[in-house]
Amino acid sequence: MSKAALVVSAHAADFVWRAGGAIALHAAAGYDVTVVCLSYGERGESAKLWKQGNVTLDEVKASRHREAENAANALGAAELLCFDVGDYPLNLDAAAADRLVDVFRSVQPSFVLSHSLDDPYNTDHPAATRFALNARMIAQAWGHKPGEKVLGAPQMYLFEPHQTEQCGWKPDTILDITDVWDKKRAAIECMEGQEHLWDYYTNVAENRGNQFRRNSGGQAGGRPARYGEAYQSIFPRTVDQL
Repeated sequence: MSKAALVVSAHAADFVWRAGGAIALHAAAGYDVTVVCLSYGERGESAKLWKQGNVTLDEVKASRHREAENAANALGAAELLCFDVGDYPLNLDAAAADRLVDVFRSVQPSFVLSHSLDDPYNTDHPAATRFALNARMIAQAWGHKPGEKVLGAPQMYLFEPHQTEQCGWKPDTILDITDVWDKKRAAIECMEGQEHLWDYYTNVAENRGNQFRRNSGGQAGGRPARYGEAYQSIFPRTVDQL
């Protein structure tokens, strides 16, 4: 049985900063990882391009699409889907909702990654997650497009927001991404329009690597992770042993 994962990213760069390690790690392990970018971040997250002057909205979108495509390839993602719903704010209409439900059912992900449920700095982020949760729910409904294969119950992991203490986000899972850090850094450097964040997210990964070491054994012999990513799970995890 094939393994699959789904990432729902509000803007073209979000999946890189916040989940690039998870994408690369699972792709290397044989997962087909589909990345959905709801928007290019053309209005609100492309200041470097706009400051150059004499640039059109379509040109900014094209630049951001190219960056996201290069990053997805660097991470080994199986597919990049760009919904182009606009940003600041996202225009999440019924057609976009139906399209995302179709993606859920087509991909049949083992898990889903998206944003924190709150973010006062960027309301596009929680809007994307609630949009994904809504699509997950509909994709589970037997009465939605009867005859299609319905979705199971994939875990939803919320990746790290930019300023965690303002977003009500509390991680319960830390992923060791040391073995794929070079791929994530290469993907980060594909996002040329937001170069000011390259080192910021490198520092975040180093800090999470430190926390992985501590929580996997600390000074008594934790795994020597150098880089990590942190996530908050939404749903209870079903286990046979702790």
